[in-house]
Formats: sequence, C-alpha cells, structure tokens
Amino acid sequence: MAVSADDTTAVRPTPSAVTVPARPGGRWKSWCAVAVVVLITAITLSPQWGIDFSLVAIARNWQNGTDKILLLLVPDWGFFPRTVPALAETLQMAVIATAVAAAVSLPLSLATARLTNPNAITRGIARTVLNVVRSIPDLLYAAILVAMVGVGALPGIIALLLFNVGIIVKMVSESIEANDPGALEAGRAAGGTQLQINRSAALPDILPSFVNQTLYVLELNVRASSVLGLVGAGGLGLLIDAVRTFYRYDQLSLIIVEILIIVMALDVLSNAVRRRLV
Repeated sequence: MAVSADDTTAVRPTPSAVTVPARPGGRWKSWCAVAVVVLITAITLSPQWGIDFSLVAIARNWQNGTDKILLLLVPDWGFFPRTVPALAETLQMAVIATAVAAAVSLPLSLATARLTNPNAITRGIARTVLNVVRSIPDLLYAAILVAMVGVGALPGIIALLLFNVGIIVKMVSESIEANDPGALEAGRAAGGTQLQINRSAALPDILPSFVNQTLYVLELNVRASSVLGLVGAGGLGLLIDAVRTFYRYDQLSLIIVEILIIVMALDVLSNAVRRRLV
C-alpha cells in the first residue's frame, strides 16, 4: 500500500511538540564538595586551629633559600669517585628488595583477592596483616631495623621489602578484583581446585599488572633507598647525611643529579619492558 506525501507529512512532529529534557538534578552536590574542601583548607591554614602557615616567614627568610639554591646549581664533579660505592650499594638494595618482594607478593596477592581466595577467614587474616605492614612508613622500618641489626644495607633491604610487599599486593589484588570472573567461574564449574584455577585462569590475567607494579616499585626503591640511609640503612643516604652535616651543598647537588639520571634511565627501561611484556 503506497503512502502519500500528505500522510508522511502528517506523522512528522511539529517543532512545538519537541520537548527539551529537564536539567539533571544533584548539581548542588559538586558545589557542596568544593565548599567542604575550601573550608577544610582554610581551617588547616588558620593560625588558631591549623598549621599556622605564614607567607610572611617565607618572605622574611627567602634569602636563606636563595643561597642554598645557588650552591646547588654548582655541583662538585670532583666528588663523583666517592659517590660510586654508595651509588652501587643503593642500586643493589633496590634490585634485591624488588626481586624478593615480587616473589613474596604474587601468592599474597592471590590470597587477598576475593576472586582468587573464596575463603573469607584466610583472606581476612592476610588483608589485616598486610594493612598493618602497609601502614608503617619505610623510614620507620629502617630506623627500627638499624637498631636491631646495625648500620648497613641489610636493614635498608628489609625495610624496602616490607614497603614493597604492601604496595604490590594492594595494587595487584585490586586489579584481580576488577577482572572478569567468568574464567574463574568456568574453572570451578569444570571441577578444578582453587590452586588449579588460579594457576591457569587468574595468573595470565594479572601478570601484566604484576609486572607493571614491580617495575614501578623498582623506581620507587631507588629514591627510597637514598632516603633510608639518613637513619643508617646504607646506600646514598649515608653519604647525603655526611655532606649535609658539613653544609657541602655542591656535593649534595652532585648526588641529586646522579639520582635524577638513574631514575630517568630506569623510567626509559621500564617503558621498554612494558611495551614488550604488558
């Protein structure tokens, strides 16, 4: 049956019949969030209840900072040979701690994720222990371990190990929770044990995230190991503390440049590895 032009025109809606959708509600929530942030910031910076932040003190003492910056701009390149042993120790600490932490963190990540560990009791115990481990700063770990085992690289490695396990397990377990559970459910339906399911279905999915987090932790360890030495945990930190005590900012500048170069090199290396493995 043919439709005439008049009939077609008749079914078209007129412009007056088109309705504009109502403006979505709830916009006040965003403004309330902004107001809360501004209020908290104002309270934090106020002299009565906050940290007593003052631009006047910065303006009054800016000359001290300018002098130190000028000294940092002139590194003492002749100091480089003395930094080589400490630099090598820092890299060794970072590599050893990352390798051991990666080996420990992989099974712990599976134990703390709901998809790979349905047992609520063991999962809760693992999460509680790791929350306690992650809540303690790495510098505090190093200070305690130096008092226990003495000055040197060993307390620094153990402190970095604990710090790394907390980070890797947290990030990888969250990645497991975000994965599609279909493959794991299929493994259970086929009668596989949880160990078999984790090995054949979960590990291939989480390996990219695991490699990514391990490389990220390696970069963190180079910077962290440089700081841990301030409390006697070996590495460049011991040398930083020594030159800082004698106000040798030119030598401190050289150490900062070395750390910067190493971190940039590790970043380039990590990106290359990620492109190939992840």
